[in-house]
Amino acid sequence: MRRKHRLKELTIKDNFMFGAVMMDEENCKGLLERVLEIPIERVEVSREKSIVYHPEYKGVRLDVYAKDEHQSHYNVEMHVERKAALGKRSRYYQSQMDMELLLSGEDYSELPNTYVIFICDFDPFGEEKYRYVFEMQCKESKQTNLEDGRTILFLNTHGKNESEVPKELVTFLRYVKADLAESEEAFDDPYVEQLQKFIRKVKRSREMEERFMIFEEMLKEEHAQGLEEGRREGLVEGCVSTLKETLLLFLKNFGEVPNEISEQIQLQQETEVLKHWMKIAFQSETLDEFIQKM
Repeated sequence: MRRKHRLKELTIKDNFMFGAVMMDEENCKGLLERVLEIPIERVEVSREKSIVYHPEYKGVRLDVYAKDEHQSHYNVEMHVERKAALGKRSRYYQSQMDMELLLSGEDYSELPNTYVIFICDFDPFGEEKYRYVFEMQCKESKQTNLEDGRTILFLNTHGKNESEVPKELVTFLRYVKADLAESEEAFDDPYVEQLQKFIRKVKRSREMEERFMIFEEMLKEEHAQGLEEGRREGLVEGCVSTLKETLLLFLKNFGEVPNEISEQIQLQQETEVLKHWMKIAFQSETLDEFIQKM
C-alpha cells in the first residue's frame, strides 16, 4: 500500500515540490539558464499548465510550462522513476506545444523555438552523461541541420562527465539527486541556496500544505481506479467524498464559503467536475474569482 507523504518530507525531486518551486519565475529562469547555457531576460510561467491536474492524461502529473522574452516555449518535467518510451513521451509533449501554438493562429514560419526538458534521477541512455541534447540532423550530412526549432534535453543526476558540462549544472543535478538530509547541506552555489530557501518557505506555508494534501488525494484516487472492477464503485464514492472535503477546506483559505456554494459542492457527484473545480480553485486569487469561473 502506498505510504502517504508529508510536505516536510519532500525534496525538489518530488513532482509536487518541483512544480511549486518552478512556479516562481526567478527559479524557473535560473534553471533554464543553467541547462541551456544561454542568458534569459525573463520567463513567464503559465499558471494554467503548471501545478494543475490533467484528468484527461493517464496518471496524475505536474509539469512546468513557460516562455521567455523571445517567445521560446519550455516544457520541463521531473522523472524519478524510469518510464517506458521516454523518447516518444518527449515527442508527444513537443507536438502538444506545437498544436497549441498553431491553434492560436501562428503560421508555420512563425513557430517559436520549443524545448522539452526531462530531469531524470537515473541515466536514461546509459552513457553516463549529465546532459543529452537532441536536435534534428541529416543522417547523410552531419553538417546539415533541419533547423525546425525543436530541442529535447535529458538531464541525468548520475552523470560522470563533469569536464564536459558547466560546474553549475553538475551542482544543481547533485542537489536534485540528494536525499532529504543531504539536500539541506551546503552546496556553495547561490542558485541552489536560492532553491533551498524557497523550499523551506513552501514547507512552512499552510496553503501549500493543503494543496499537497489535495495532490495526495488525487494520487490515491488514481491508485483506486487501477484496482479490480468489483471494488471500484465503492472506492469512487469514497473518493468523491474526499474530494468535496478537500475542496471546501482549500476554499476556506479565502474566507467563509457561501452556503449556496457549499451546497452546490456537496450535491456534486461527478469526480471530473470536482477535479475541474479544484483546478479553478488553484488558479483563483479570491473566492469571488473562483465562484465566477466555476
